[in-house]
Amino acid sequence: MTKFKLLKQIFSIGILFLILGIHKIHAQGCVAIRGFSSCNGYMEDGGFLMKGDFSVGTNFRYFQSFRHFRGTHEETNRVANGTQVINDSYFVDIAFNYAVTDRLYATVLLPFASHVRSSMYEHGGNPPNGLGERHITRSSGLSDMRLGVGYWLFEHSTKPYNFAIGTGIKLPTGDYNYMDTFYNQGPNRDQDVLRVVDQSIQLGDGGIGFNVDFQGYYMLSNSFTLTTTLYYLFNPEETNGVLTRGGSSEFSVPDQFAAQLGTFYSPKIKGLSFYLGGRIEGVPSSDLIGSSDGYRRPGYAISVDPGINYNTNNLSLSLNVPVALERNRTQSFSDKKRTSETGVFTQGDAAFADYLINFNLTYRFRNNKNKDVDFNMVH
Repeated sequence: MTKFKLLKQIFSIGILFLILGIHKIHAQGCVAIRGFSSCNGYMEDGGFLMKGDFSVGTNFRYFQSFRHFRGTHEETNRVANGTQVINDSYFVDIAFNYAVTDRLYATVLLPFASHVRSSMYEHGGNPPNGLGERHITRSSGLSDMRLGVGYWLFEHSTKPYNFAIGTGIKLPTGDYNYMDTFYNQGPNRDQDVLRVVDQSIQLGDGGIGFNVDFQGYYMLSNSFTLTTTLYYLFNPEETNGVLTRGGSSEFSVPDQFAAQLGTFYSPKIKGLSFYLGGRIEGVPSSDLIGSSDGYRRPGYAISVDPGINYNTNNLSLSLNVPVALERNRTQSFSDKKRTSETGVFTQGDAAFADYLINFNLTYRFRNNKNKDVDFNMVH
């Protein structure tokens, strides 16, 4: 292990989570989005973080991607023939939130991930042209750390709505050159070789990025509240210097985007609320800043997002299970370039999940001066 990797592992001992009622945004599958909002100064029924308040939370997510799409067309033959790639991905995030003032807050977020990837084509080839042996590769450890700040535009409790803007920085603390054993390699397909794992299970993207985000709510009544979150991560670097397993190009350092719109319903049961919304998340073919060359799998997923939440004055729990409605593996920058050069339409595929399990738990430590404040000022 290099000194740099050792420092990253030491630096990674920490904590995280985000989303205090406004939900985390993560993509599902080989289109690898690792971003989320830095805005999180609000707990749905627990109210806002007030000056000096501090929260610690954890978030657990799981999905299995296995359905292959090229554009919006599902290649059902992959599952039928047993040649599909299967990614089982687990994420545990830990986060600190601190209210600098009643409206300004800061976040430190440390994400950890564990992936198990099962395939045939990486281990000798899919039948009938390959050996048809299914093997797995793995990766686990710290992902890319986030630091962020956010600011609420209005004083709390003065209006039935409020909006926050945020910004943050993404640091390349996750290993973006993770390697594992691949089987049936070499000209005679009789070698076991240590090589870089697929981009979808790399722990980081290797670039320093920055994000902008927006979140807000509007109270329609005592029972219904609209919420929204918009997020964009800028990754100005072109590639991270790591060659793909085949050595044909370097991994791209892509931008990421996400948006969420939904409604909370609060029945007359203290602390309980239900959520229903829609979300889109993905990776664009071209970055807004810098070059877009290198290897990436762009695309997006649109999901319906049901959830349930329970909150006390200090504790917030939520469970969401977004279900995919549309999955689209779009043309990459390289696909478009090859199409232009050869005149033959080129578009790669990617595996997506059917659903995602997302569980959040956050605990707030109140400033002693705020102990007598009514934190349920929104509901």
